[in-house]
Amino acid sequence: MSYSVGQVAGFAGVTVRTLHHYDDIGLLVPSGRSHAGHRRYSDADLDRLQQILFYRELGFPLDEVATLLDDPATDPRAHLRRQHELLTARIEKLQKMAAAVEHAMEARKMGVNLTPEERFEVFGDKDPEQYAEEAEQRWGGTEAYAESQRRAARYDKEDWLRIQAEAADWSERYTALMAAGELPTGEAAMDLAEEHRQHIGTWYYECPYEMHRCLGEMYVSDERFKAFYDSMGAGLAEHLRDAILANAARHTA
Repeated sequence: MSYSVGQVAGFAGVTVRTLHHYDDIGLLVPSGRSHAGHRRYSDADLDRLQQILFYRELGFPLDEVATLLDDPATDPRAHLRRQHELLTARIEKLQKMAAAVEHAMEARKMGVNLTPEERFEVFGDKDPEQYAEEAEQRWGGTEAYAESQRRAARYDKEDWLRIQAEAADWSERYTALMAAGELPTGEAAMDLAEEHRQHIGTWYYECPYEMHRCLGEMYVSDERFKAFYDSMGAGLAEHLRDAILANAARHTA
């Protein structure tokens, strides 16, 4: 039994273009070809595609997925165990985030004024004060830093919930973009990098492209920032840095 590229795309919920790309880079080479030269996929190919998509959903870059799947010392059951552990950890993290959001929503409905500590629980294990400290170290004394402090002091719980929701939506879309194999220099990635810059400008301080470049480099060079972005998807910090640089270049060329 074999399947056409269109059938496999339909089964897996991916595009034909994605399957062609996986073939081109040797990640998923179909086992056969039709008399007309069209790709034909076997059940074993579908098993490999399932593993690829599991790892991509977990944020692994394509080259790392290839290394993992082609390791002769690792059997398929080991891949499933690893993926189950990673997914379980992600579910636990999301459950904690959901509980924090529910707490904030309930407090808002009951008219309860939350403490500063409670206000930031909506961000789960993300610590905005950590990044404020970094900003002060790097740009303390600048108008941008002073403006971020003025704006943050005016925000209420509803503002913080909106900020968190926008950031979560952006993170989900950027992670999906990476999972689809989009390059950081592609238009879609650059558009999300621009959205990232505008989010900063809307809620914190004006962020010109040169400052955004500096932020992008910091996301990779500083271990804490790198861990924050890579927690969304393995390799996301570097991917975002490259998208930020590419976006800045297209707007300032």
